Amino acid sequence: MRLDRFLSGQTAFSRRELTERIRSGAVTCNGTVIRKPDAAVNPGTDAVTLLGKPIVYSEFHWFLLHKPEGVITAARDPKQKTVLDLLRPEDRLPRLAPVGRLDKDTAGMLLITDDGVTAHQMISPKHHVAKYYLAALRDPFRQDYISAFRSGMLLREGGSEEQCLPAECMQIGERLAVLELHEGRYHQVRRMFAAAGNHVENLLRVQIGQLRLPPDLPKNDYLPIFNKDVESALKNSDISEVCAFCAQDYSSYWIKTGI
Repeated sequence: MRLDRFLSGQTAFSRRELTERIRSGAVTCNGTVIRKPDAAVNPGTDAVTLLGKPIVYSEFHWFLLHKPEGVITAARDPKQKTVLDLLRPEDRLPRLAPVGRLDKDTAGMLLITDDGVTAHQMISPKHHVAKYYLAALRDPFRQDYISAFRSGMLLREGGSEEQCLPAECMQIGERLAVLELHEGRYHQVRRMFAAAGNHVENLLRVQIGQLRLPPDLPKNDYLPIFNKDVESALKNSDISEVCAFCAQDYSSYWIKTGI
């Protein structure tokens, strides 16, 4: 692999900036200064440093972000703050993009990656990867929501009504519910509860597959995740286990965060 290509996938520098740094002698390979951008390196065996910092090669990069309300799920936007703007400059790697969408007014777990194939598998309805949400409702939870959501609710899409995939729903408090979805329609959770005659006051995505939003991860913050974590996000959980997790760690979420 070319040295400049190796570095471009592991740092936030542009190709031009990397070329300048390589030619200035800021890069070493196995202890030897390398000044040619097209020099060959072996990602699996060669020890590369940039400005004295070891550069560890990874084919793909994954971040788990605790997205706050008011930030849009996009890679870039000329007017609004995006989830990639929350990353530190050194983590804004090429080709990073959010996995799926989380509405602007919804907080919680959002994955960001440059692994497009796995990201597509995670968000495609045909793969049935579950996303779990904690909803704070205006009115008390009703037991008939369970059968209504499970049967596949009709939501208006454009000029017609379309049926949602079956969704699981469980109550964990008088006005708190956990939902399991296998698709990601626009404002889907809010629209489903509205169709059932209720209103979602606050919404938090707490889990994807078996990968949970860490209770100690503050809003606006994020952490890198690795292969084992990504694999767990592709394996579905039992909604009762998610309910227990939410009841223990997130039932007072909006009180703690001042909402």
